[in-house]
Amino acid sequence: MFSKSTYNMYLNILKEELIPAMGCTEPVAIAYAAAKCRAVLGKIPEKVIVEVSGNIIKNVKSVVVPNTGGMRGIEASAAAGIIAGDENKCLEVINSVSENDIKNINNFLSKKIIHVFPSKTSNIFDIIIKLFSGDENAIVHISEYHTNIVDIEKNGKSIFHKKTENTETFSFTDRNVLNVKDIVKFAEIVDIADIKEVLDRQIEYNTAIAEEGLKNNYGANIGKVILGSYGNNDVKIRAKAKAAAGSDARMNGCEMPVIINSGSGNQGITASVPVIEYAKELNSSRDKLYRALVISNLITVHIKTGIGQLSAYCGAVSAGCGSGCGIAYIKGGDYNVISHTLVNSIAIVSGMICDGAKASCAAKIAAAVDAGILGYIMYVNNQQFYGGDGIIKKGVENTIINIGKLAKNGMCQTDKEIIKIMSE
Repeated sequence: MFSKSTYNMYLNILKEELIPAMGCTEPVAIAYAAAKCRAVLGKIPEKVIVEVSGNIIKNVKSVVVPNTGGMRGIEASAAAGIIAGDENKCLEVINSVSENDIKNINNFLSKKIIHVFPSKTSNIFDIIIKLFSGDENAIVHISEYHTNIVDIEKNGKSIFHKKTENTETFSFTDRNVLNVKDIVKFAEIVDIADIKEVLDRQIEYNTAIAEEGLKNNYGANIGKVILGSYGNNDVKIRAKAKAAAGSDARMNGCEMPVIINSGSGNQGITASVPVIEYAKELNSSRDKLYRALVISNLITVHIKTGIGQLSAYCGAVSAGCGSGCGIAYIKGGDYNVISHTLVNSIAIVSGMICDGAKASCAAKIAAAVDAGILGYIMYVNNQQFYGGDGIIKKGVENTIINIGKLAKNGMCQTDKEIIKIMSE
């Protein structure tokens, strides 16, 4: 029996995770912190100090900041938030930037008053914005995830402080309640009225940006390359291509919002677009699609929980495995099929690194979706990977635990080396 409290927790996790964001979430988080800090200061600053952790540097360095006319980097992100950000819109903070705003952002950047430094904390996700004007100053500190403001100060006095010790989820619902068996149960029993709004928005937003990525020129055009090389008659190809195309657009300046998953637009696209494409191909009911998306999204969150928000482990892997599980459900798979799909797909692509947000993310998404689909195809053809095969352990939850250990603990030095290489 699925308890009411667990039901509500699963529902809350979906609502907390599937929120809109404009552009890559790390530069947007900087813009959000900067906009909030400008609001606290009450004026445009004369000097700006930005302190960020290595993973933020990694994920902001190469990606286009949306609505800035193609600007890239930490300075551009902060300037966009200061000059044109609406601090009340969270991860849509810079979705209403005008042409005049872009000129003002460029003028502000030309003053060379933004100074970027590595964060002094050990937090993997850390953004500190300090603004100065005459004798006045303001500080906003975001830690652990994109909108989690933990400190606000003005003129040396604390305005807001949130304790962060010994917790990773903060005000979020505890993700440790998730497990694959209950995720499948929840998807089967959830009242569609409870999830319709949040999933309709995911379907609408993420499908739209995938179509935009195929229509126009973005980055390395991975989605177009896949369809141009392999054709569009096979749903497996379309699922990969459309997910990749959404990332093509998002990583390269497309000014359209996406619905994120685990703090990432790329993961939100990867967890949803392939499942939507399979539902179209199979003429699945809307009800079936909703339930498949519940599985894909929550399994993505479940895998990512043990890894953390940012890591040297590519987040597209988690979402590609999640989408494979959603596709398995669309095609009639039960818990047994879904759990084996997950284990198979993790075994295929668990070594993929994250070296920042950029055009190549789209290609990694295509590979992750392919692994998710192959994981399902393997099992329905009586093939699977077994416990003891590398990092795979008997039992889907044990394998997920191993992935968390690999990504969060084992790849710490890999992450440092990636950041070092990217900073040279």
